[in-house]
Amino acid sequence: MTENYLEIHKVKKSFTDFTLNDITFSLPKGYIMGLVGSNGAGKTTTIKLILNMLEKDQGKIDIFGYDSVENEKEIKQHIGVVSDKNFFVDSWTVKEIEKAISVFYDEWDHKIFQEMLQKFGLTDHIKIGNFSRGMQIKLMLACAFSHNAKLLILDEPTSGLDAAARSEFLEILQDYIKDGEKSVLFSTHITTDLEQVADYITYIERGELIFTGSMDELLQKYVVIKGAVNEITDELKNNILGIRQTNVGFEGLIGAEIGRKYKNKYILDNPTIDEIIIHINKEGR
Repeated sequence: MTENYLEIHKVKKSFTDFTLNDITFSLPKGYIMGLVGSNGAGKTTTIKLILNMLEKDQGKIDIFGYDSVENEKEIKQHIGVVSDKNFFVDSWTVKEIEKAISVFYDEWDHKIFQEMLQKFGLTDHIKIGNFSRGMQIKLMLACAFSHNAKLLILDEPTSGLDAAARSEFLEILQDYIKDGEKSVLFSTHITTDLEQVADYITYIERGELIFTGSMDELLQKYVVIKGAVNEITDELKNNILGIRQTNVGFEGLIGAEIGRKYKNKYILDNPTIDEIIIHINKEGR
């Protein structure tokens, strides 16, 4: 039986103008899960609930098999967080960062930290304010690796990185999980990154869980259907999600099983994650 590092069961959080409703998913040990959805869908709220930065209204969150609230201190010994915001003090050097952070972790390893700095091309006497965005991310990863983090939680970490830096970051993640003992929850709007590294996808839209499962299962669940504008029937319209029409043609998302009945009349293409999100979000509006 596969061991889950993260289990979220029927979690709900309500605000004045938004509700994260009945969210349930699990992340097995040794895998990368992408957390996707449009801006404001509830991705960051979900992450804050996992980290106890927000108090949930109902539901249960278990991490490493322990309750995320009752065992928060022990759990956070083995969680690493990388976000789109630099949480270091700009005037501090890397050496000062290590001194400040290491006291919070029982398993902090100075030798590993130095090895990570060398691997990432970072020096411990430079002030954080002089770091590029890519260097800041590498420093956050170095900190996570140095206290034996078994679960990495990433909130838009590649935002603002160029293609080369993003590619290097994805290689680091794949290397991180290769021993089968670590997992990654990766929230991002750059879904092409997930298509390269994610094993599982959890898709949230407008606070509702749309899908959770393997990457292959999501991509095989739908097809993109295209055709001439005068070929649309009422039956087809009823089955299409997020249809887009121009003067010359139409495009939409349709369930793969239903789509097969139209394969001789219309063009059917395999969707990307982006296309799935765009069409489902358009349908929701």
